[in-house]
Amino acid sequence: MTSPKPKVLLSWSSGKDCAWALHVLRRRSDLEVVGLLTTFNETVDRVAMHAVRRELVEAQAAAVSLPLFPIMLPHPCSNEVYEQRMRAAVAEAKANGVTHMAFGDLFLADVREYREQRLGGTGIEPLFPIWTTAEETSDLARTMLAAGFEAVLTCVDPKHLDVRFLGRRYDASLLAELPAGVDPCGERGEFHTFCFRSPEFKTEIPVTTGEAVERDGFWFLDLRPE
Repeated sequence: MTSPKPKVLLSWSSGKDCAWALHVLRRRSDLEVVGLLTTFNETVDRVAMHAVRRELVEAQAAAVSLPLFPIMLPHPCSNEVYEQRMRAAVAEAKANGVTHMAFGDLFLADVREYREQRLGGTGIEPLFPIWTTAEETSDLARTMLAAGFEAVLTCVDPKHLDVRFLGRRYDASLLAELPAGVDPCGERGEFHTFCFRSPEFKTEIPVTTGEAVERDGFWFLDLRPE
């Protein structure tokens, strides 16, 4: 009798890196991705940090045929409340047979260590399927584009990247224009994206751009479903 495959819950921000992580995970025969876990600002019903509308994330989940497991967070949200709600979500996932939680992190060691510490002792193991180095993210970005991934920049940190990049397609032209010191994948928080096309999506998710607003030192672009 064969053992059941490990069940993986994927942390899903709506951006290109988590979409790439799903693509990589689904090419592994030794595990099964069973859902997407997303944190939402409960006040505005948008993805925490990315500020993407929940209905667009639901469209992504439908496009990849996976259930979406939302974690609702207050705004502002203390680290204590965040960790409390994450612990509850992890416990529920464990009770439902989840064995691993995967993240689309690339190379920030402190972020990886934090996730490993938080999952320690929960019975759920962390996975980092697209972990790489800071020197290799340029190649990774080109690999994603060559594979057919398409995304739009929804958030920009103006301390590192000019606001004119907000709303730009994540493509070869954008990569060529990024200032020196900005990670090609935005891993240090220089920018965040919404992925609207992926080989894993049954259909492309059409979006239209709305208002750009500055909040808490970041610029956000409102995306709406077409």
